[in-house]
Amino acid sequence: MSNVASAVSVVTTFDDGVPHGTTVSAFMSLSMDPPMLLVSLDARSSLLTRVRPGSRLGVNVLADDQGAIATRFATKGGDRFAEVSWHSEDGAPALHARHAWVAVDVDRLVPAGDHVLALAHVRAADVASYPTRPLTYWRRTFGTHA
Repeated sequence: MSNVASAVSVVTTFDDGVPHGTTVSAFMSLSMDPPMLLVSLDARSSLLTRVRPGSRLGVNVLADDQGAIATRFATKGGDRFAEVSWHSEDGAPALHARHAWVAVDVDRLVPAGDHVLALAHVRAADVASYPTRPLTYWRRTFGTHA
């Protein structure tokens, strides 16, 4: 699958008021009516231990200049939010800079091999107020197709 380009996001949630997040390149639109999103999380992900049906997630779709942020949130340990500008938006941690934003409520979690699929209802969405290009992951490298 490394030969298929995919958009990169940082998926976030709060747990007892503390922000948590991880880098995800497997997410997609699932339904238009009702609006739903699918997020695939590694079954070993520390974020997954904080996600359950009813959880609010933020999907921060990264811009092409945010490869370092993608790497930071993909790295285990440490405070991933340290030195990253963020705020609470629609009930989830949101990065100040991003290509797009989607806030979702998890409907259910579905085991799928070594991953768990979060099927979620869209609650809010927007795009950057300035021109950006999406960050993509292709052949194990961050870049963009635009």
